[in-house]
Amino acid sequence: MVRTVARGYARVLAVVDTIDSEPMQPTLTTPLLTHTELDALGASADAVLPAFLEDLARLVNVDCGSYTKTGVDTIGRWVAEEFQNLGGSVAVEPHPTLGDTVVGEFGGADPDGPTLLLIGHMDTVFDEGTAAQRPFRIDGGLAYGPGVTDMKGGLLTGLYALRVLRDALGGIPARRIVYVANPDEEIGSPTSSPIISRFARDADACLVLECARANGDIVSSRKGILDARVTIHGRAAHAGVEPEKGRNAIEEAARIVRDVHALNGRWPGVTLNVGVIRGGTRPNVVAEQCMLELDVRAVTAESQDAVTAEIRRIVEATVVPDVTVELETMATWRPMEKLERSGRLVEHAVELAGRLGFGLKDAATGGASDANTTSGLGVPTIDGLGPIGGNDHAPGEYLEVGSIVPRTTLLAALIATIGRDPDVRRWRGRGSTA
Repeated sequence: MVRTVARGYARVLAVVDTIDSEPMQPTLTTPLLTHTELDALGASADAVLPAFLEDLARLVNVDCGSYTKTGVDTIGRWVAEEFQNLGGSVAVEPHPTLGDTVVGEFGGADPDGPTLLLIGHMDTVFDEGTAAQRPFRIDGGLAYGPGVTDMKGGLLTGLYALRVLRDALGGIPARRIVYVANPDEEIGSPTSSPIISRFARDADACLVLECARANGDIVSSRKGILDARVTIHGRAAHAGVEPEKGRNAIEEAARIVRDVHALNGRWPGVTLNVGVIRGGTRPNVVAEQCMLELDVRAVTAESQDAVTAEIRRIVEATVVPDVTVELETMATWRPMEKLERSGRLVEHAVELAGRLGFGLKDAATGGASDANTTSGLGVPTIDGLGPIGGNDHAPGEYLEVGSIVPRTTLLAALIATIGRDPDVRRWRGRGSTA
């Protein structure tokens, strides 16, 4: 059934033939890919669409929530085999309880070219049994199933872009590509972040393969996130007989909630929300303990540092005598700020999309991804390079089948263009954020 899905890329190629050879962006004075090469990439992506859809069905139909190690590792073994089939060397970073991180390294055809980092994740947010309840299906040009767009589609787009580059151009016009398949992105990448950071420090640019926004936008900036837990310790007492002996943890928690929420609006783009509160045991007992969980989003590293310091000041400024307060950072991501060099990558993506016959813009979003990690290290990064999809983390999650070929072609063309860009070549050894 998968092989009967109609292809539509011939229409895109027809559009390409009518476009003038001058690039869309005035700062890109010379196209780094010829029309012949771009046509070849598109034809190759079109030819492998049936195989892409078969692999998409295979991956979606595996339960691989972040805590389902057996499922994530099933995906990992398949990815490792595909890396090897593409001529890459494979390293597996094991973990005892979460999935193993799989890294593929591919030598390029140009020893003087840049090193590129690709990142895709293998885990989903769904519990075991979800794949059986709503397996992969295609209906009306949309593919459905758990993780179909977040991010099995993007994970495959990276693999197929490398295949398309090999088939259409004979190899990778860069010094090296490292592809990290992350097993735990949906829970904040606790085990894979150090691995990603290690490879990012040697990368000249990073491309993250989360799905494109529902309107087709790619992502050039993401808010940073702080997930924190505040635990207030008081003293229990009988609320009717001797309440004066108690120290009410909920009373202190109420002050903290009020003061934390009062920070909303102090810094542009910064939001704070106490989303969970648990405390006390019975109404006739002075609450001995209360716990808060809060979410903080910030646009810049400077504002993230400022709001974090202010939260620390708030929790330390106790008003109920003898209570103690603990502030724990459960997870944190630095903001993905649009670096000047990231803008160069955006320009390439927009120019190539225009030559392929579709418009493209970059956008900011409030959610975090592994792009926050690489951008936070100063590595030029863009995200949202997978196919178009939506309803992430929900039963109606979907992927637009018609976007697979154009987005795979775009990614392959972007890799080749970055590899040939003389400006990117000059980045090496001069610091990532200049």
